[in-house]
Amino acid sequence: MKFATVSKSIVLGLALVLAMSAFAATKASLQLANPVTVNGTTLKPGDYRVQWEGSGPNVELNIMQGKNVVAKVSAHLVELQAPASSDAAVTRKNDSGPNSLTGLRFGGKKLALDFGEASDSMQAGGSSK
Repeated sequence: MKFATVSKSIVLGLALVLAMSAFAATKASLQLANPVTVNGTTLKPGDYRVQWEGSGPNVELNIMQGKNVVAKVSAHLVELQAPASSDAAVTRKNDSGPNSLTGLRFGGKKLALDFGEASDSMQAGGSSK
């Protein structure tokens, strides 16, 4: 009987840790070296925070500078086959104007966010938190 109680405690503890890590994965930072457009908004080079709501695969992503939301976009949570080698802003080259931001990758994580079409290039980004 004691073994069953201990096992239940371990399972509940692991579930709590996994739930907390999933919650922590809803925020990250983003550093842009070049201007990009996202959902019709041009983001200047600089530091941003990203925050998404929802458990997936479809989420709403807010891109924030300070406390201000500067862009919103629908995104898809994607599980990569292998962890991303580094943080990256995934972009698509446009014929005119800034490249379009089409996704985010987080160094060391198998979780990625995709919004828009397939990408042509990657730009070094900030760190996930």
